[in-house]
Amino acid sequence: MTDIPAPAHVRAIAPYQAGKPIEELAREYGLDPAGIIKLASNENPLGCSDRVRAALAEAAGALHGRYPDPNGFELKAALAARHQVPANWLTLGNGSNDLLELASLALLDEGTSAVYAQHAFVVYRLATQARGARHLMVPARDYGHDLDAMLAAVAGDTRLVFIANPNNPTGTHLSGPRVRAFLESVRERHGERVVVLLDEAYDEYLDPDERADSTQWVREFPNLIVTRTFSKAYGLAGLRVGYALAQPALTDLLNRVRQPFNVGVLAQLAARVALDDADFLARTYALNRAGRTQLQEGFAALGLDFVPSSANFVLVRVGEAARINGELLRRGVIVRPVAGDGLPEHLRVSIGLPEENARLLDALKAVLQA
Repeated sequence: MTDIPAPAHVRAIAPYQAGKPIEELAREYGLDPAGIIKLASNENPLGCSDRVRAALAEAAGALHGRYPDPNGFELKAALAARHQVPANWLTLGNGSNDLLELASLALLDEGTSAVYAQHAFVVYRLATQARGARHLMVPARDYGHDLDAMLAAVAGDTRLVFIANPNNPTGTHLSGPRVRAFLESVRERHGERVVVLLDEAYDEYLDPDERADSTQWVREFPNLIVTRTFSKAYGLAGLRVGYALAQPALTDLLNRVRQPFNVGVLAQLAARVALDDADFLARTYALNRAGRTQLQEGFAALGLDFVPSSANFVLVRVGEAARINGELLRRGVIVRPVAGDGLPEHLRVSIGLPEENARLLDALKAVLQA
């Protein structure tokens, strides 16, 4: 036991468990990495677009030893034009996870609390824990957010409410009118004392009629932060780029705690190119929509319950999830156990290419029938 002093709330943190890398599974089981499929981390199975690859290849030859633009001027300008907001309403992050941490760092301490839903993204819990703040975890409703209960849970010391829409790992979605009504209720009851962070990492996977104009909400609510990422639909998970939209008072706080140079040169370039590639985004959406149907119909054919998803993954109830996950790993199929999210009988399966989805279903059928 080490004698190194550390706050109790830090020692109590259970570190984030990422999806198992292909190379690690290959080493553990003596498998050929080329034969392994990874459907664990909600990555885009297409990777990034050809335009992004070409831009990165050209830029790599001109790299120099200088730091990236610390303020991301060109990327912010492109995002400001896309969302029709001033550039100083934007904060860049090393992925949207970085922005969740920045919000907690700017707003929480040991004398405050944060509200989040059961089965919501684990980083909400970790970020709250890291600040030593009080956890107000609200029981889920049909695997998703119970906004009425979350509103009732807001306490006098609450400074931050996390909402994931769609939610990870359950794939549930809240309609625009419901979210907006929640924002109005928070403002009516608590003014601007309570900040709502709306995490829209999977927004691009929503059907068009499900999408809401959260940018308009940012204009209306000074206590709202909306976060987005380039890691999912844009296929830039390896480069780590996210951004937050908020009015200047909140953006100023986020930038006070943001690390300098937190988004690299190539990441900023890739995000600018990806943002302008509408064809690739449309292809990603169509592939995901078909793959989601393929998986959900496949799970139904196996007699498995699943949560209807609005994202690029499906939460499926398999029973002995730990054992079944182990058997899938032996067959070279990586999915995501979610026992740490309070779902010990479920696995979260990212949507892959059609042939990857089919292989997952075949492997799962073999395990279940063994």
